[in-house]
Amino acid sequence: MRCTMIKCMHLEKRAMKMYVDMMKIWRNKSSHLFDMQTVSLKFIIVIIWLITGGECWTVTVQTGGSVIIPCHYESKYTQHKKFCCYHPSGCYNSCSILGYANETKGNVSVIDHPDQSLFTVTMRDLHHQNTGDYSCAMEIEGAAYDVTERFYLTIQSVPDLSVMSSSVTVDEGGNISVQCLYTSTYRNKHKQWCRYKDQSCYTSQNASVEISDDRRGSLTVVMSGLMKSDSGWYYCSVEDFHAPVQLTVNVAKVSVGDAQVTDKFSVTETTTALTTESTSRQHDHLKMWPLLIVLLLLLFLVTVTSVIWRNKHRENNNHISKMKKEKVSDECRPADAGENVICSPVPE
Repeated sequence: MRCTMIKCMHLEKRAMKMYVDMMKIWRNKSSHLFDMQTVSLKFIIVIIWLITGGECWTVTVQTGGSVIIPCHYESKYTQHKKFCCYHPSGCYNSCSILGYANETKGNVSVIDHPDQSLFTVTMRDLHHQNTGDYSCAMEIEGAAYDVTERFYLTIQSVPDLSVMSSSVTVDEGGNISVQCLYTSTYRNKHKQWCRYKDQSCYTSQNASVEISDDRRGSLTVVMSGLMKSDSGWYYCSVEDFHAPVQLTVNVAKVSVGDAQVTDKFSVTETTTALTTESTSRQHDHLKMWPLLIVLLLLLFLVTVTSVIWRNKHRENNNHISKMKKEKVSDECRPADAGENVICSPVPE
């Protein structure tokens, strides 16, 4: 395939250059013995890398479309600078940096996700001129750069391999269905559903993964009973073609009273927060008690004063009535025997 041919051609050139350098030093070995040993070692390393090194896979994208490439790295490289390379003359010959991590340059964005030990390369609005060899790389101390992923990008009106949706989200415990589309050329070819992180591929015997190929251009993958740990990047594959898919599994929501949390480890924190809020409200209520007591005392005093005033007023009225009656009695005088009692009118 394309990447394998380029890798072999380029490494052949590197190995040849190393051999020529070694021969030059051999002619002057008395003064450059250490350099000869160093070059020999480099030569051996290149030959070993030629035999075992670097897989390069192919991604096909529809004209005008976009693609996201996941690039995993070891956690010890979290602080290292990451970038995306374009190789005009082959997979590993020269590097034209398209963009560094956490920046967007033209139609390329590189985003680092240190919590997942990966960075993603997003390429948008792709056309035929974007076809070529690319790599995800990191600056490593003591070397120019270290390649983590190598891929050949080809732009087609009808991609050899693609997916209906490159991003799928589901709640924990749920199921997903991914549809991978391929052209008639690969109808009878072996197809797989794999995970980038550990390069493990699933088989039809896996209880949680069901893979079915209709042999007419569609491969369907159903994953069930998904857990948070299943989140990550996967891909459909046929020969050296990859179609990346990002799977995000959200933690099931847990209800605590009227509150909802999305992480079971947050339940205790949420309960504590609710308890603190309740305690705060109780403290607010306690602060209001003195004011309520004062208001009740005022109400009591007003009520008592009102009752006393009414009683006083009633007593005054009774006293006045009594005095009027006494006045009337004083003004009445008895008449002679056999006469009626005569009372003079009481002045108002």
